[in-house]
Amino acid sequence: MITRETIDKILDATRIDEVVGEFVTLKKRGVNLLGLCPFHNEKTPSFSVSVPKGIYKCFGCGKGGDAVSFLMEHEHYTYPEALRYLAGKYGVEIEEEKPSPEQQEVLDEKESLFNLSAFAQKYFHEKLLESDEGKAIGLTYLKERGYSMETVRKFGLGYALNQWDAFVQTALKNGYKKEYLEKTSLCKSKDHQLYDTFRGRVIFPIHNLSGRVLGFGGRILTSDKNKPKYINSAESDIYHKGRVLYGLFFAKSAMASSDNCYLVEGYTDVISMHQAGIENVIASSGTALSADQVRLIRRYTSNITLLFDGDPAGIKAAFRGIDLILEEGLNVRLVLFPDGEDPDSFALTRRPAEVRQFIQDNAKDFISFKTQLLLGETSNDPIRKAALIKEIAATIALIPEPIARTLYVQKCAELMQIEEKLLVTEVNKLRRKKLGGQQQAPQPEEDHLSVPQAERQGPVHDSNDWQEKEIIRILLNYGDKEIIFEVENEDKRMEEVPTRVSDFVVQDILEDKLDFENVQCRTIFQAFAEARESGASPSEQTFLNHPDQQIKSLAIDLQTSPYTYSSNWEDRHRIYVSREDEILKILVIEAVYSFKLKKLEKMILANQEHLREESSRQEKDQDKILRLMEKERDLKAIRSAFAKALNRVVTK
Repeated sequence: MITRETIDKILDATRIDEVVGEFVTLKKRGVNLLGLCPFHNEKTPSFSVSVPKGIYKCFGCGKGGDAVSFLMEHEHYTYPEALRYLAGKYGVEIEEEKPSPEQQEVLDEKESLFNLSAFAQKYFHEKLLESDEGKAIGLTYLKERGYSMETVRKFGLGYALNQWDAFVQTALKNGYKKEYLEKTSLCKSKDHQLYDTFRGRVIFPIHNLSGRVLGFGGRILTSDKNKPKYINSAESDIYHKGRVLYGLFFAKSAMASSDNCYLVEGYTDVISMHQAGIENVIASSGTALSADQVRLIRRYTSNITLLFDGDPAGIKAAFRGIDLILEEGLNVRLVLFPDGEDPDSFALTRRPAEVRQFIQDNAKDFISFKTQLLLGETSNDPIRKAALIKEIAATIALIPEPIARTLYVQKCAELMQIEEKLLVTEVNKLRRKKLGGQQQAPQPEEDHLSVPQAERQGPVHDSNDWQEKEIIRILLNYGDKEIIFEVENEDKRMEEVPTRVSDFVVQDILEDKLDFENVQCRTIFQAFAEARESGASPSEQTFLNHPDQQIKSLAIDLQTSPYTYSSNWEDRHRIYVSREDEILKILVIEAVYSFKLKKLEKMILANQEHLREESSRQEKDQDKILRLMEKERDLKAIRSAFAKALNRVVTK
């Protein structure tokens, strides 16, 4: 685990404009930088970066954070991965805390497997480029396929020598344990002798999301029919086939930026498409697509386009996997390549622009394609057509989005030349069955502007949320600023006393023993209260880098604004607007009074409730009723004073 001290060093060294600027074009706008948001499509820039505060905020989609959260959101790094990336960028040496013995044992074993896999990748890559056998067989094969050296290096391709235990002996000499060699399936055991799993094959390393090698695929280069064309690493503690997609490490940024993903069948399809300049391509590596893999894709895009060769049998075999994609809520399109072609061969024999154009021109939505394909096989046979209707209905029923289901029902009914209500009935029947046959009880008719359930159950008093957040906003933005109060001294003369904003706000609220209902606001206020005792104030980075994500998000929201002050605009139009720092004293007093006024209103309501309860009792406690009435009178008097100070009219 990375130590807190190291994390602080990384964050101190990081400049958010340099990190975000690698992915977003930023232009100066006032004190901040502005650009097009990378997290949603927009034409007018609403993505703001504050260099002094080290944060970003999009006022279009609402996303915000610091450099670490930007990398986690944009590059889909984990928190430690983002920190390690920044440490590497700014040359910060990472120190790590010692985990418990049990944690260390698990970490040690996994790290050993990762280290061995990295060593194996380097070994295979060197054999491809430097050994006589690797250059003569492996490298020649790759060049004949049309792969450039840049592509070979990018994907870390390698070659396994056609020898019994060449890799095993090298790994053992370098201190790698036999048990890890077997756990990574880089070797196997026969008669207590270890031998290489991959022999005489071109090697395709398989990476995780951060680029670490998990396992390998190997393609044989001979025509020996007794040996499989491809073999892959077996499952291990670091490699789970159902949770990994080949090429995702190289494709994730392109998938997110293009909001689309191309799914192909094998390693060479991915590599050839990349070489053609199409990078948002991944493969399931010959295994059936799993729900975990589909969810992994959905982290980057909700649109997926399947690229197939023209074999109808192969497409039908993939239907089950495609149904799984639909069930997870992704939009599926499909492209068929000409007979005898697949993504690999097509990409290697055409110019990149031709490949892109072909995909664009031939992409069809999957459900319509499936309907047309199966419809062509019914030969107007009523029985076969009835079966087709049921199959298409089953596919449409998987789609979770009601609007999308409705549109597909309309389109497929038209293609099959059947009444739309027939298909609707079948789809609804299947969805009810999927939900366990439970039908919701009919709801009573209500106006389209219906009252929320919580409000129908009784009066719900609005929260103190707005006033609480305004107090915290002032503390975060102006806590260290000073405001001037006039105080009568011993000589009965008025004297100007400078007071720090945070001291005034904290003292005034604590003296009245008021508390915050919003948990995040309460935590931030308590931090200011504790810091005040030591004569200090929390820095803005205390909350912008807070480990609690909700506190961090609140701090970012309260310290950013979509508006920028422009003196040029004032000069041009001769209209002058007071800035907050110019009317800070008024702003602070109004915020504190509004906070107290809201508290008073809630106290009055609570007291009135107690008074009603006491008055409805058969045996009334007249003294208690009198005390409650006196309390209400006093609270209302105080409320009126605060309302008057705020120039408000109290009507109840």
